[in-house]
Amino acid sequence: MRILFLSHYFPPEVNAPASRTYEHCRVWAAHGHEVNVLTCAPNHPVGKIYEGYRNRLLQRDAMAGIRVFRMWTFLAPNKGFLRRILNYSSYLVMATLLAPFLPRVDVVVSTSPQFFCGLSGYLVSRLKRVPWVLEIRDIWPESIVAVGAMKKSAWIRFLEWLESFAYRKADHIVPVTDSFCRHIEARGGAPGKIMVIKNGVDLAFFSPAASASDVAEELGLSRKFVVSYVGTHGISHGLETVLEAARLLRNEPDIAFLLVGDGARREALLRQRDEMQLTNVIMLGQQPKVRMPGIWAATAVSLVLLRDELLFRSVIPSKIFESMAMQKPIILGVRGESQALLEASGAGLCIAPESATELAQAVRTLWTDTQRRAAMGQAGRAWVECNADRNRLAERYEGLLASVVAQHQRLPAAENGAR
Repeated sequence: MRILFLSHYFPPEVNAPASRTYEHCRVWAAHGHEVNVLTCAPNHPVGKIYEGYRNRLLQRDAMAGIRVFRMWTFLAPNKGFLRRILNYSSYLVMATLLAPFLPRVDVVVSTSPQFFCGLSGYLVSRLKRVPWVLEIRDIWPESIVAVGAMKKSAWIRFLEWLESFAYRKADHIVPVTDSFCRHIEARGGAPGKIMVIKNGVDLAFFSPAASASDVAEELGLSRKFVVSYVGTHGISHGLETVLEAARLLRNEPDIAFLLVGDGARREALLRQRDEMQLTNVIMLGQQPKVRMPGIWAATAVSLVLLRDELLFRSVIPSKIFESMAMQKPIILGVRGESQALLEASGAGLCIAPESATELAQAVRTLWTDTQRRAAMGQAGRAWVECNADRNRLAERYEGLLASVVAQHQRLPAAENGAR
């Protein structure tokens, strides 16, 4: 197959959509498919181009057998509204304009959010006259209303109309959780063209056997019980809860909190930490992916948190799978499908979202019970090996794409036969 994948994010960016896209495409390329990715010059999350890249009209490089096309977009940090909308919409415009100059393909895949990246798949697929597979990693625009970034308005209603349009027009839809299916069907997506392919993890890269690191010593944490949150510091994550839990545990000198990542709320969290004089909280900015196994190695317990919003009961944060792969027990402050997964796997403790008291108590519980932590870590690794191996998930995705392409190629033959 000749595959064109549209993704706003791609390595060397290190967020979840970049990793998911790269790891799937890498497997497809290794299986002999011609894989092309159309993305931006790497700039997430601060809107500044990474060293060695330029924000040019179009530049090409290669990665693990994947042909990568990086196009110009309006750059913006991952915060604020107007500049980010310009960033997202510029992707759609540029992808559409450049589509005729990209190689011939058999199928177009686009991933959303960002919403306009997902929608660009429709336009590009029509220009290429090939089927379109739409991947849904988050329900947008509903999610931005849920976190209070925007209020219900005529603009939101227009975006919801576009969302329904995309669900109707896509040849196939790939949500990352079972819960998303109900929403997609309610907005016009036919049940017969929906297949869930959940997030997973590269089990070879995130391996406790290969995680020796001096990160703990470097950060002065080698003798500490380290409770880590690794990921986006956004509006939806409610990380103020971590700071409040750290305040409750400030008299336990053996316990330290480590927050790693960037996002719209990071600067405010830094100020709040300093105002609260929390010497037991260390905050690192975004780290290169190669450093992540070492950070996990320094971790005793992983935090996976979201605000207590109804919408978030349908999501499964991808950091769950990395924590499990590294045999790190999880304290989960998310209800719904994520909670069901953690309870079924036995890989951690569930608490009420946004409850600093319950978070502090869960930390104490795991701090004092070494055997329980070890059992949870082993259970998590066993679960992802059976259910979330990224290579197996990529092969399942590959089968879906082959089916969509075959069905599309049969249509002209059927039409000619009818004549």
